[in-house]
Amino acid sequence: MGDWNTSLATLSEGALSRLGEMLDNPTRGWRQLANLANEQRQFRCSESELTSCSLQVLSPTGSAGRFLLARLADRCCSLAFLLNCLKKMDHQDAVQYLSATVTEEIQITVQPQPQQASEGGRVVLTCRASGPAGLSYQWFRGKEEILGGSGSTPELVLCPLAPVHQGHYICRVNHGENCIFSKWAKVLLAHPAGSSPGCSSSLFPGSVSGLRLACQPQSQSVSEGDTLFMVCQAEANPPAQYHWYHNMEPMPQHKTHTLKIPCVTTANRGQYSCRVFNLFHETWSDPVQVHIGPSSISDVSWTEVDHGPAADSRPASHKTSLYATDKVALLIGNMNYLYHTQLCAPMADVHELTNLLRQLDFKVVSLLDLNWQEMHSAVTEFLLLLDKGVYGLLYFAGHGYENYGNSFMVPIDAPASYTSEHCLCVQRVLQRMQERETGLNVFLLDMCRKRNLNDDVITQPGPLKVTANIVFGYATCVDAEAYEVKRDVLSNGIFISFLKQRLREDEKVTVMLDRVAEDMGRCEITRGRQALELRSNLCERRALTDRIQSSDCPAATSARNLQWAISHVLPESRNLHFDCGVKVQLGFAAEFSNIMIIYTRILEKSKDVVFCSAQLTDFSEGLDIDLKKSNQESLVEAGSLLLTMESLPSPEVPSLYTRLRNLQRLKTELTFTVCLNYRYSNLEEEVQERQTITVGKPLVSKLNLHEPRRPRSCSTTSSFDLYSFSPRESSSFAEGVGPDLPASETSSIGSASTTWSYYSQTAKESAATVSPTSAKRVNIPEETVSTELFDDAAPQPLTTSKSLTHSQIEDGNYKFSNNFHSC
Repeated sequence: MGDWNTSLATLSEGALSRLGEMLDNPTRGWRQLANLANEQRQFRCSESELTSCSLQVLSPTGSAGRFLLARLADRCCSLAFLLNCLKKMDHQDAVQYLSATVTEEIQITVQPQPQQASEGGRVVLTCRASGPAGLSYQWFRGKEEILGGSGSTPELVLCPLAPVHQGHYICRVNHGENCIFSKWAKVLLAHPAGSSPGCSSSLFPGSVSGLRLACQPQSQSVSEGDTLFMVCQAEANPPAQYHWYHNMEPMPQHKTHTLKIPCVTTANRGQYSCRVFNLFHETWSDPVQVHIGPSSISDVSWTEVDHGPAADSRPASHKTSLYATDKVALLIGNMNYLYHTQLCAPMADVHELTNLLRQLDFKVVSLLDLNWQEMHSAVTEFLLLLDKGVYGLLYFAGHGYENYGNSFMVPIDAPASYTSEHCLCVQRVLQRMQERETGLNVFLLDMCRKRNLNDDVITQPGPLKVTANIVFGYATCVDAEAYEVKRDVLSNGIFISFLKQRLREDEKVTVMLDRVAEDMGRCEITRGRQALELRSNLCERRALTDRIQSSDCPAATSARNLQWAISHVLPESRNLHFDCGVKVQLGFAAEFSNIMIIYTRILEKSKDVVFCSAQLTDFSEGLDIDLKKSNQESLVEAGSLLLTMESLPSPEVPSLYTRLRNLQRLKTELTFTVCLNYRYSNLEEEVQERQTITVGKPLVSKLNLHEPRRPRSCSTTSSFDLYSFSPRESSSFAEGVGPDLPASETSSIGSASTTWSYYSQTAKESAATVSPTSAKRVNIPEETVSTELFDDAAPQPLTTSKSLTHSQIEDGNYKFSNNFHSC
């Protein structure tokens, strides 16, 4: 019988895949298994993990059930626990299959261990296995089967030990057609001090090694798609065996003196070496480097490499690894348009991208629903975070259009018949990014690219510099629309649904986006409707995963860190004491850079108080608050679909939540009233106490994005003149930093109503700990997926936030929304 107390990870890949297929159904499937597993704290899956499960359906070979089983295996879930859950679900097919698999599963319980003994001694190698009755054992030395004696028993006895017994041993355990191999165990013959086994062969005159490398592998530079070929040849007696290693990891399929890898990719780059051994000796080849260059189709500058031993013969451009001096991203999602169709996907898209980019050490500013002035100011602040060698990424989701090769982002206050004057030109933003001498400029535009028939002016942003570091990823083709998927609560656009699966891959940006395009092309529901378009002149292998290495100007780096950090400072949590003896906790959490959650909790109350509730009211003017959703008992009721209770401190304590939107429009310090209603045990009427609270300007409100950086252009030839705008005109940031910074490092955060002294008081502590790699941990908006996402509902049109069966995907009955309409 099998051991039911072993981990789920001990099952074979075939068995796990089969169980995953059985769990890919809506009635007795992976969702029900996840609910049962949540009863045990160590097996509880987060909302984001469950979201990842549901999104496996977008992959042609994806399985939500298999993905969940992998998560449970990572938490050391036992086979017995899984079987018990399947029985509770009444999934008879899965119960029977798991029972039969475990019963017939062969598992090695005792592995043979390497041993060393003197000639004439005794060595015993032991291998034991559990599984069905009737297991048989067979030992091998190298590829040679050991016949007779103890070669077919769990214990292999070598006695008396002789030189011929030296080598590598392995045991195969059989049951019918099933078998499993043990680990290799090496047996060595111990020689007396001062002696050597030598070699009787005339191949090694004057040598005591018995093994000599005659041909070493050489470092190479090859193009993507070509064949990698290396040779390592040895003279040995007995004959040598070979095993190749890539980045110090063994390559199981490569055990000959030649290494041949057809159609290489960037994943094949790195260090290679070969282990050469026989029964008596072992040696290693010299480690060599393999560089994978661009495709040979366009590789006119890829030079021939001398395959001699000199390392300096390799191209100098491939010796130094690429890095960023910093990474900065501005993400804008416009949903609630005043005069145009409102959208659903940008909120979920910006949320997904924010979390992924933070994992890659980007400083991220995520903003929803910006008008023209706010977009103008946000882009200006974004430019001030850029500098020489910095990786800059701009993502926009919302309405947009493209005229004569120029792309325009539409703010939420654009009139019904908008033109370029009411929008932001992407090419102008690129010009300003180039002025900052950035290391990489990435634009991800999730918007429509249809012609705007209301705009017949040809915008001329001016010539761009030849920097060879620009990447444009368009969600759709020229003169086409981008789509989002209809869902009542939360959804992703098509572009982000595929991009988030690839974004963290350690590949050149263009290679990563090419793979996203291929994924979209293989999906039946997007074919013929939407296709990603990539435009790039990137000549180096720069990736979003590149490491950060600080620049030679620490003052500029510190200024960028502080500039970013102060726009993400949350008010400190505080305890309020009322005269009746009640203590109320006032806490804050960020959902986006311009959206904040305030929660109140009753921490203490006197015995005489039988009821109390702390609610917020009388907020400062300018905030966007839905009064019907304020002071709610859950985050979902308060309008937050992305934060979860678990992301807040002490989620088990009952709280009231209020969601504040559009903090960028806050013109004064945030002030509100905490209203405590309570009732004593001997009174029927409620009593009320009030405290007025001021918490300063939280998050992005410190930047005063509502204030003009310069007078709005009335030109009929373009949108705002970003190219000619100088941040120094409205900046007081440099006044606080002093002459240590170059003029280009000034900022507009200190405007007429905000001075540097204010920041030095509110952000000193948080900014002091910010570093290029740790800045992302300072007051980071916490964004997770709400449990609302997983409500079982009637069949919906295609969504990326809800699991669909393969049959649902193939039926093609989806309602596509013209997410970004023609202008």
